[in-house]
Amino acid sequence: MTAMLEMRGVSKGFAGVQALRDVNFSVEPGQIHALVGENGAGKSTLMKVLSGVYPSGSYEGTITFDGEARRFRDINDSEALGIIIIHQELALIPLMSIAENIFLSHPPARFGIVDREAVYRRTRELLAQVGLREQPDTLVNDLGIGKQQLVEIAKALSKRVRLLILDEPTASLNEADSAALLDRLVAFRQQGIASILISHKLNEVARVADRITVLRDGRTVDHIDCRIEPVQEDRIIRSMVDRDLAHRFPERDARIGDPVLVVEGWSVYHPLHAGRQVVRNVDFHVRRGEVVGIAGLMGAGRTEFAMSLFGRAWGANVSGRIRLDGREVVLSNVSAAIDAGLAYVTEDRKQLGLIMAEDVRKNITLASLDRIAPNGVIDEISELKAAGEYRTRMQIRCSDIYQEVGHLSGGNQQKVMLSKWLMTDPKVLILDEPTRGIDVGAKYEIYCIINELAAAGRGVVVISSELPELLGICDRICVMNDGAFVGEFAAADATQEKIMRAIMRNRDTGNGMVANDGQIGTVRP
Repeated sequence: MTAMLEMRGVSKGFAGVQALRDVNFSVEPGQIHALVGENGAGKSTLMKVLSGVYPSGSYEGTITFDGEARRFRDINDSEALGIIIIHQELALIPLMSIAENIFLSHPPARFGIVDREAVYRRTRELLAQVGLREQPDTLVNDLGIGKQQLVEIAKALSKRVRLLILDEPTASLNEADSAALLDRLVAFRQQGIASILISHKLNEVARVADRITVLRDGRTVDHIDCRIEPVQEDRIIRSMVDRDLAHRFPERDARIGDPVLVVEGWSVYHPLHAGRQVVRNVDFHVRRGEVVGIAGLMGAGRTEFAMSLFGRAWGANVSGRIRLDGREVVLSNVSAAIDAGLAYVTEDRKQLGLIMAEDVRKNITLASLDRIAPNGVIDEISELKAAGEYRTRMQIRCSDIYQEVGHLSGGNQQKVMLSKWLMTDPKVLILDEPTRGIDVGAKYEIYCIINELAAAGRGVVVISSELPELLGICDRICVMNDGAFVGEFAAADATQEKIMRAIMRNRDTGNGMVANDGQIGTVRP
């Protein structure tokens, strides 16, 4: 079949860094073509070249679409041909309706006046195409992230999309929403719409892709035609990282000591809805050298629980007791939590975890200014030394410690955020979705860091939506649902099925009891 898109010999550099090197890439009509590689491999850069974000003249190579050479000056040129890109960070306006978001740039109009009847009629048609039943006047802010992703796709369909580019579309979705989105791509394929899927979730790639292209260090290193050869994840990983990962999760010899963090009767209410209890009388503990996972569906209260512990960074009417190293502490604010030895690595590194416009050096030292500014003035030598040590220790790939964090890959941004909190020398480190949106190689490095922290006697809490991850790195897994812990499993006894059974059984019973290994009972610390 003749390709609808061909990119040949594409090269692109930034300030001495070569992001793309002679890349070849093509897509056939109605094809789902997956583009995979480590963070920093050049995937997003290649798609920005294709969509006109990086205009013609700023790169080398050729783009052919529908048999004609194309020189896109900006994103409007590519969209005019039906090439639509949906970035990982959704471009929706929360306080506007679904209809307003979809047609904001191109509303149907009569005599220069927006035809609201046509807008609502067309919005209903588009929502039906992506499987949403919401009304056109529903505010985007009232939708979950999975439905917001489908609104973005509806917006693309409104522009008569022929080639849809999705950059990590399922990174923030739960399994049900991810499956629904992937099913939608398959349906589009049957309608003749081609898709380019950028994803680190290789199981999802294997499920829907017709072809897979692997990038490494800005080069094309492998092509797989899924229609004529089997998809082997080991082959993809080997191509991505240029080495074998014999085990996805590093082995460690757990040496678990006395409790370092004990939480009793912890309750938290929503900060805006006074009567809504989000965390319900939770008891929780972590021992020295132990990695404890918290599993649960989106909305279970995991992040709210973690943030409320961390100096009441979220929530209202917080009650309960916290003991660190056997001593009761009152963590009334974030500074008190840091001083007591608690650290929280947020799931949202771009909005809450890092200052993207600042350099690596300032981001690493940001939470430990008292260590580099003993007299209230920053000692630049101490700052440089500390940042350089963590850059080496965490293997942060950057040109130097003066490079802006916003220019780093997702995996390296995550390492900078980890460095910031490790510099505070915490007794307990809470990691909220620590590997979201990063590749298998960077994930393995972060797992090794978690092992090192546990080996040093730290208590580590890992919140993750990826059950295989929790099963692979944790000593104990607690299951959360509707603001309460509803199950607890030792790593040796835990399975994905048992964890999901605990969640669903509690939902069905609705009695606050705990599902543990298929039995209804209580969890004891």
